[in-house]
Amino acid sequence: MYRYFSEIFSGLWSLIVGMRITLVEFFKPNITLHYPHQTVKMPARYRGHIELIADEEGKPRCVVCGMCEKACPSGCITLEGEKPEGSKKKVLTSYKLDFTKCSLCGSCVDSCNFGAVEYSKEYNLASTRKEDYHFDLLKRLEDRHS
Repeated sequence: MYRYFSEIFSGLWSLIVGMRITLVEFFKPNITLHYPHQTVKMPARYRGHIELIADEEGKPRCVVCGMCEKACPSGCITLEGEKPEGSKKKVLTSYKLDFTKCSLCGSCVDSCNFGAVEYSKEYNLASTRKEDYHFDLLKRLEDRHS
């Protein structure tokens, strides 16, 4: 009989402790963001996918040296360039990133000696289609500067 009432008392005590914790937390201010209507400000050190950097004229700084492509352990970067007639430098014609393979290691950013590639602050990349993660970074740069 003693054991029976002891278990009832123990159960009631744990219920009271749990309700006390719930009551204390109920009156604390909310820290949750209401996602589609409010967004998180990304810290300066956030590393998203890479993006090309433009020079003063709005053209990409990339000189098509291929160091980012060689440094990428995932093989997710492909770039192409051509040397126009009468020009000394190559011109970037295509810079593609397959974000489905990217491990966000940062080797491409570290290997670029010209400061042509940096991390993006874009974080909301939700999609159900694989094609949405194949980025043409040259086209994105042109869209930003037009």
